[in-house]
Amino acid sequence: MAKRQIFVSMVFVLLVGLVGANEEEEADRILQLPGQPKVSFQHFSGYVTVNHAVGRALFYWLTEAVHDPLSKPLVVWLNGGPGCSSVAYGASEEIGPFRINKTASGLYLNKFSWNNVANLLFLETPAGVGFSYSNRTSDLLDTGDRRTARDSLEFLIRWLDRFPRYKHREVYLTGESYAGHYVPQLAKEIMTYNIQSKQTINLKGIMVGNAVTDNYYDNLGTVTYWWSHAMISDKTYRQLVNTCDFKRQKESDECESLYNYAVDQEFGYIDQYNIYGPRCNSTSGGTSTGTRHTMRLPHRPRPIFRQMSGYDPCTEKYAEIYYNRPDVQKALHANTTKIPYKWTACSEVLNRNWNDTDASILPIYREMIAGGLRIWVFSGDVDSVVPVTATRYSLAQLKLETTIPWYPWYVNKQVGGWTEVYKGLTFATVRGAGHEVPLFKPRVALELFKSFIRGEPLPKS
Repeated sequence: MAKRQIFVSMVFVLLVGLVGANEEEEADRILQLPGQPKVSFQHFSGYVTVNHAVGRALFYWLTEAVHDPLSKPLVVWLNGGPGCSSVAYGASEEIGPFRINKTASGLYLNKFSWNNVANLLFLETPAGVGFSYSNRTSDLLDTGDRRTARDSLEFLIRWLDRFPRYKHREVYLTGESYAGHYVPQLAKEIMTYNIQSKQTINLKGIMVGNAVTDNYYDNLGTVTYWWSHAMISDKTYRQLVNTCDFKRQKESDECESLYNYAVDQEFGYIDQYNIYGPRCNSTSGGTSTGTRHTMRLPHRPRPIFRQMSGYDPCTEKYAEIYYNRPDVQKALHANTTKIPYKWTACSEVLNRNWNDTDASILPIYREMIAGGLRIWVFSGDVDSVVPVTATRYSLAQLKLETTIPWYPWYVNKQVGGWTEVYKGLTFATVRGAGHEVPLFKPRVALELFKSFIRGEPLPKS
């Protein structure tokens, strides 16, 4: 009798938990975004509190797979900055199912969305990015890599409780730019959590693009890219290499002066995130912040921001209009606490006050390789901020054994880029793509992603 009562009690607790999770999920369901075309997939958005004591909550947007979402993996996407929004970039300009039109009056479909292949979870992290917030104002003035990783893990644990059907799903972490820190650091947190917890997260791999990796080699590779692409003079290149200590987080005044001279006097009016693309010259219809990913040398947060680039170089402006619309925020279940500042694509406050950053992520790569994770690193080859040379210099320090030598890979009988497969890691370039690879080369990026998810080398023809 006693055993039966215990069993009944356990079943009751389980059912109550499932009902509670289902209610939270339903509360987050997006019925229709303003100007949204009809879609066959479900999407959800809302907040997950990661610290109840101070009221710190992170905003997410889940767009489920177009076909058979129950059989597809969960892919988490993070943008960089630090301080930039995955809703603004990943969801709205790169891999998400929707694009914002030029008047910010509505949306249209992205036929190369990665939700053709997987369920996509866009996370605005840390608190202070996009719609994510903290009731403790000081959190915006002292955040950094460590808190971001811890909060992102806490988010994922609690989010999986809200969406229990994803608990045993394969999970992949993806992102770009300063997510070269976020993604490996979160992977490490998950690996540690899985060792210590009875309930594990089924992390299978990571993929990062134009990723900030190692201060010294990234900085050296960046300056080398500038010189090799005729962006700076021989004299300035020699002065930068001889003057700057690329290992330091804070450069000397002399190095800063040389850097500013290169940017202001020698680069010209170009988009540094796609050196062969147009700049956004429009002054109408957007905000004056112009923030995107941070312009720095290249990993130290700097108060220098650029305007948007891409096939349409002004798409960031459309996002800042659209996501500040009250009807859009209501449909997204966003800004429910009435944050005392407008939604922006990037937070200058967070960027300027970033207080801890790892000098190198390479030790975490070694841990991930030892842990058997699938690791892909890709690089758009016309980005001058975290360029292909920086990534190659950094990855070379891992001294990995080559298993498939360098070769061109193809999409529709055209070279999509070049790739080399190592023991534990795949590296690929994307020909003609800037910093945000899926923005500049959406078809090619989707094929890259498909190969990653399948765990197959990129096509040779």
